[in-house]
Amino acid sequence: MNAPEFPHQRAPANADEGHGIPPDPNSLTALLHRIGLGAAADGQPWPERHQLPGRCLALADADGALAGLRIVNEILLAAERARQNGGPEHYVGDRVMEGLKLAALALTNLAIYRLHPE
Repeated sequence: MNAPEFPHQRAPANADEGHGIPPDPNSLTALLHRIGLGAAADGQPWPERHQLPGRCLALADADGALAGLRIVNEILLAAERARQNGGPEHYVGDRVMEGLKLAALALTNLAIYRLHPE
């Protein structure tokens, strides 16, 4: 397997640690950090070389939309866990939750549109 041409876009796991104050385990940031330890979009170009350039662009757009959808769903999950497990100060609010759901819908529509052949 070849080494990636572009570096990964993910920050190190301990980039914002070391301030001396232990993070609240029910805060949105702490919950997002735990959810996101699995994987993230790596920013690599579409790997299939036999596609037409326009199709490669469409597939890369769909891949980016799906990566964004994954992130929005992680934020939604973390916000819901904060609402259920934390205090009122941890909840992001109904308007933020609605905005996240609308973002998920928009990203899903973009991925569907870009995956269909033109």
